[in-house]
Amino acid sequence: MNNRSSSGRPARGGKNFGAKNSGAKNFGAKGGPRGGKPTGGKPSGSAAGKGYAKGAASGSKPGAQQGRKKSESAAPARKSERAFAKERFGKSVPSNYARPTQRARAQARAASQAAANNEQDGIRLQKVMANAGVASRRVCEQMITEGRVEVNGQLVVELGARVDPERDSIHVDGMRLQLNTALKYFVFNKPKHVMCTMDDPEGRRTISDYFKNQHQSLRLFHVGRLDYKTEGLLILTNDGELANRLQHPKYEVPKTYLVQVPGPLPRSVGNTLRQGVKLEDGWANVDDFRIIDTTPKSVMVEVTLHSGRNRIVRRMFDAVGHPVQRLVRVAIGPVQLGDQKQGTIRQLGNQEVGHLMALVGM
Repeated sequence: MNNRSSSGRPARGGKNFGAKNSGAKNFGAKGGPRGGKPTGGKPSGSAAGKGYAKGAASGSKPGAQQGRKKSESAAPARKSERAFAKERFGKSVPSNYARPTQRARAQARAASQAAANNEQDGIRLQKVMANAGVASRRVCEQMITEGRVEVNGQLVVELGARVDPERDSIHVDGMRLQLNTALKYFVFNKPKHVMCTMDDPEGRRTISDYFKNQHQSLRLFHVGRLDYKTEGLLILTNDGELANRLQHPKYEVPKTYLVQVPGPLPRSVGNTLRQGVKLEDGWANVDDFRIIDTTPKSVMVEVTLHSGRNRIVRRMFDAVGHPVQRLVRVAIGPVQLGDQKQGTIRQLGNQEVGHLMALVGM
């Protein structure tokens, strides 16, 4: 066999050269022996060599066209990411930018969350109701959809409403919720021979003797008065608006008393007290009168009236000839004394406060 190339020069590697170097696909991939371009003429005949020649004729290295296609397909993605970054952060970014950093993404999420919070200020209505002790959150949601809840006088029937507990007024079934935790309400069962004041110059027992230091720091004041000998229910609070309304004659807040008088007691006494008796400061009458218990020596009577004049019950029974032996106030509006022991204090529940507010139009 003739071991000469097409140029007439002896081939260096014999037929192995033509198989491995002149026409092998390794040659076409790497650009010839020793990594350079071919220095001679056209490599000796092989299909791979023809492929190389075709690539060379096009004016590029083998595989260059494929590389161009890859870079062209990647370019739009880089451009889109740069546009995204400029739109998101409001500034240009380097040309080699690939995607936002982790810190930038965290800042974007925080900004989005802050914007969402600004759009939805306040607390969900059902959560506020549940925290106020109305019912569980699920039951509160049902109450809203049933049209039993008002916010600032407007009926709310859809879930998702948000409120500000410090500003908004919420009513459930016409009863206002007390959401201000700084306002306190207490019931004190006043014993006999206790002054209805916080300080007495004569050194007699006062209301302050029954309150601990934390109650004194609230600067509580009593709603109405009970005289020195009268026992029973006394409301103390630091809510000035409610206290003023409970005492104002305009709202006619009912007060219930148990009255012990000497017996026997004629039935006509009840009719006389309902119709009214004339006192030194005007006429006075009871709203309700009923006999609770009768013994040979005394009669227990329950009376309800809305007047708040000084010692009004004692003066009325004196006017009908049956002076009071013992007097106990057992209720103010919806708030009952119940079985609370004398000299003790209890905090009013949210529903009791709500009923008091509803009674005086709050």
